[in-house]
Amino acid sequence: MSVKIVVCVKYVPDATGDRRFTADLTTDREAVDGLLSELDEYAVEQALRIAEDRRQDGEEAEVVVLTVGPEDANDALRKALSMGADRAVHVEDDALHGTDALGTSLVLAKAIEHTGYDLVMCGMASTDGTMGVLPAMLAERLGVPQATLLSELSVADGAVTGRRDGDAASERVRAALPAVVSVTDQSGEARYPSFKGIMAAKKKPVETLDLEDLEIEAEEVGLEGARTAVASATERPPRTAGEIITDEGEGGKRLAAFLAERKFV
Repeated sequence: MSVKIVVCVKYVPDATGDRRFTADLTTDREAVDGLLSELDEYAVEQALRIAEDRRQDGEEAEVVVLTVGPEDANDALRKALSMGADRAVHVEDDALHGTDALGTSLVLAKAIEHTGYDLVMCGMASTDGTMGVLPAMLAERLGVPQATLLSELSVADGAVTGRRDGDAASERVRAALPAVVSVTDQSGEARYPSFKGIMAAKKKPVETLDLEDLEIEAEEVGLEGARTAVASATERPPRTAGEIITDEGEGGKRLAAFLAERKFV
């Protein structure tokens, strides 16, 4: 039995950079370096482990990474391919600028149907929007069960089984394939791409699709089709100089008074 796993990944602004909004109140992605969302690396890792286990049992398995984004989002795909994914799909269209989570779920669902799948895997959230709602939206659009926020998972006998950890207890969940799952950052450390993997990624196929290929009207996505929007944004104020306390025997008291004044103690 073969299994095809589609992993949804996102190209996000580097969290350590100085992120800003553009004039239309969308994220300025050109002002800061981008990369593969760290939380999506866990989904790629789990997909690769499942595929490797199946291949060891003599079965066929394929891992396809999928992203929606501008040309630079290809870097995120290449990172996932260098980790070991087999091929990639990149949905790129100028009309996608400003698309919200609902519109993104539409585009991803259409691309997943175009690609074919047995299992769709996602990270627990993106590191820029951090909404965490996309897996549920995808499952609804695809009409398949979802098993989200899994800290471990396995695929066998036509179903995916996993553990979801809560504050008070853990539960076992099971969903028949095809299904959508998301994994947490507790699911297993993502591997580093090897030099061999990096070189091999350059030769792996990347299919590029646009809205016409997916039969999606431009009005359904982008700023025009967005159901959510940023109403206003204010730049973070510059950091002010701190107070330097010279300890001449009263340093401890002055520090305690400083903390008490700001209600830290």
